[in-house]
Amino acid sequence: MIRLSIVWLTGLILLLQAGCKSSISESTADPWVRADEILKQIQEPVIPQAQFKLSDYGGAGDGIADNKAAFDSVIEACEAAGGGSIIVEAGHYLVKGPIHLKSSMNLHLEEGAKLLFGNDPEDYLPVVLTSWEGTRCYNFSPFIYAFRARDVAITGKGEIDGNASESWNSWKQLQDPDKKLIRKMNNQEVPLEARIFGDGHYLRPQLVQFYECEHILVEDVKVTDSPFWCLHFVYSKDITVRGLTYEAFNFNNDGIDPESSSNILIEGVTFNNADDNIAIKAGRDLEARTLGIPSRNIVIRDCKFKGYNAIAVGSEMSGGVHEVFVENCSYAGKVIYGIYLKGNRDRGGMVHDIYARNILFDTTRATIIIDSNYKNQGSCCPPLFKNIFIENITATHATDYGIFLKGSPQKHLDSIFISDVEIGSATVAIDTSYTDYLEMKNVRIGTELYDQIKK
Repeated sequence: MIRLSIVWLTGLILLLQAGCKSSISESTADPWVRADEILKQIQEPVIPQAQFKLSDYGGAGDGIADNKAAFDSVIEACEAAGGGSIIVEAGHYLVKGPIHLKSSMNLHLEEGAKLLFGNDPEDYLPVVLTSWEGTRCYNFSPFIYAFRARDVAITGKGEIDGNASESWNSWKQLQDPDKKLIRKMNNQEVPLEARIFGDGHYLRPQLVQFYECEHILVEDVKVTDSPFWCLHFVYSKDITVRGLTYEAFNFNNDGIDPESSSNILIEGVTFNNADDNIAIKAGRDLEARTLGIPSRNIVIRDCKFKGYNAIAVGSEMSGGVHEVFVENCSYAGKVIYGIYLKGNRDRGGMVHDIYARNILFDTTRATIIIDSNYKNQGSCCPPLFKNIFIENITATHATDYGIFLKGSPQKHLDSIFISDVEIGSATVAIDTSYTDYLEMKNVRIGTELYDQIKK
């Protein structure tokens, strides 16, 4: 099993190490070879062939009966048999409480099957170990939760419906005292066992979370109406997410959030989310800087973006993010920010060796944005963004900025390479500050062509 004390393997040294600078034209090695190596490393789960039908354990897909006891029973039987697939046949299955998956287990939702979760907070107690916006704590259980599991999957053409729009979603207006408290606990090093939320508090749980798991597959399901982040991986590795669709419009309905996790493939996903479609994270502030567990070795390809922000890194990135490869993606509609790297002056940490190519956007607010001063917050620990390579990006229009690059006075952006970009029009073409070594090649915004090197 994975533990926080695990020694995370050091990745292959890529082009442009810290302190080194070379132009695009001078580079001879192909960094995208590393993406192929990452894909070869990812191990999908191995699930025994045994099958367990939820209906054989009292499951009823009438949308009325509570299926919590049926899920508990079928999971117990599946675990006792050494694993297998839990088959949920077509129907609407009300579940008043969380589903806790175990090792060697596949939750398979057949086409026409919908899990509809209850909205009584007491049903999601006792609290479990989780991470909330990058800080570890004990909180309400995520609706589907796997803890220190190995070889675990969620598959099928069915739907996971958090049923949260008229319940949990209202907690956004109530969470500020708890949000301030959990961040204070983080930065004052309050022991983990004392960070108890849940009953009497208003930190919304995630829809699906894998915590310290390995060999994970989430494939083909539809995700709707989540209480908070939709699909969250924490301190996990060997993750494949493929073929999902989203209709998730509540507050903070991020689509996929890998946090301090590694060896990840995200492909063929169609997003429609009221927040970041993909947000790569690595914890926040003092705790994450101390733990030092990055998100790394991530490949994203063949996805379609719609909603708020398409591809984000941060803002919780204090443990570091590196070796991310994004390619061959397009849009399902308008997004606010296209490629969005963000941190603030309390984060610290370093984001480096990020590669993006062959991405098509429609209308954006800003097509490419790197911002070290996210929401103008923090003071102690500015982050560092360096060795960022972005190429062959097309957008119809940027209502604010075509390209926006903002470092901090203490730590400038460093080694930013942008090439073969075409943005039909933008209110402001390019805005840069506190940026060292920026190279742009064949960047066209409106009628202007930008070829420049800023040292």
